[in-house]
Amino acid sequence: MPRCIYFYFTFTFACKSARSAILASRCSSVSSTTTSLSSPSSLQENFILRSHEGVYIVEKFLGEGTFGKVAKCTNLSTNKEVAIKIIKKGFNHTAQDEIKAMIEISKIDAHKYNLFKCVDWFHYKSHVCMVFEMLDQSLFDFMNDRRSRPLFVQEIRDIAWQLLISLKGLKSINLVHCDIKLDNIMLVNQVSEPFRVKLIDFGLTKKTTDMRTGTRMQNICFRAPEVILGLPLDERLDMWTVGYVLALLYAGFYILPPGSEYDIIRAMVEMQGMPDSEHLDQGLYTNKFFTKTEENSKVLKYVYCNETKMEEVEQLIDLLKQMLEVDPNKRISPNDALRHPFFKFEMKNVPQRPAANSQERSSNKNMTSLVQQQKAEKRKAPAASRKRKNSDQQSQDRETSWQMEAAVKKKKKS
Repeated sequence: MPRCIYFYFTFTFACKSARSAILASRCSSVSSTTTSLSSPSSLQENFILRSHEGVYIVEKFLGEGTFGKVAKCTNLSTNKEVAIKIIKKGFNHTAQDEIKAMIEISKIDAHKYNLFKCVDWFHYKSHVCMVFEMLDQSLFDFMNDRRSRPLFVQEIRDIAWQLLISLKGLKSINLVHCDIKLDNIMLVNQVSEPFRVKLIDFGLTKKTTDMRTGTRMQNICFRAPEVILGLPLDERLDMWTVGYVLALLYAGFYILPPGSEYDIIRAMVEMQGMPDSEHLDQGLYTNKFFTKTEENSKVLKYVYCNETKMEEVEQLIDLLKQMLEVDPNKRISPNDALRHPFFKFEMKNVPQRPAANSQERSSNKNMTSLVQQQKAEKRKAPAASRKRKNSDQQSQDRETSWQMEAAVKKKKKS
């Protein structure tokens, strides 16, 4: 009976755009003055907020985080719903960084690259208020609502393509998001545009040239190995976190232990293998993680389904392994990832997929021939191998384990 691989890793937000010149002229005026108001808590529903671009009425509050609150508001001039992020006093530097990132993003087509766009910003007393288009819900809330039940491969493919396009857009303007996680990926409208997503929250975004070796960043659950090890940093750390997000959506749980950095590094190496010694020698913090012996390797679990699903999942796993490459020098780039055979399968929700440029269209045309070549190679496999495959297909209840390479080598005491 045909089979598929059900892969388990066992360790684990359009309104009118604001012009760049206007944003730039306002950015320098972000105020850090203090008043008796220390948080956005004095804001209540039905409050009126005024800016140069419009008048907004607060409908309700959507949530609160470290840097402030997000409120659902209505622009009384246009009668359109918007989301306004109200920054807490003391975090205006974060708002200024995000506005600078918004200026850079305004230089490209944010909609094409699935990036959240700031349409207005103003001050409310000592608080910076940023106005964004109103989206649906985050992938974090979406997964919670479905009790972390894994997504189908087709749904993951749709999300993966859009996030890779986002990385491509950020790379074109030399920006690194630095905080990609489920909370910062928003569904646009799950009813009218299923699994159409946008990357949001650019408060921690940095220019590639401003990345400093040894800087601690990212949520620990999504932290790239080069951040943990103290290696040189660039946009490739965003590729790691996108890969991690996709693996989480497929498995339904965190594939790396959300505990200490040591546990994370251990699990990374057990899944992907030991990094090159030359690579480790560059790390400022390498000695913190490679002085103990950890040999309890884990496995990938297989179950059976149909052959088409098997091929899809195999391609997904291959893409994830290249996105989650421990060595950033070997990690797949956004352009190469968009050409991966995983995207050869026809996407059901065509409007979700932005128009590819000529290079991507040419690459996509070649995907069919690539798959045909792979199938031809499989037909040349020895008869014994084919018999073994047929035998495996008939064993519906049988589970096979793929033993991953041991992660950490023993170091002799001097």
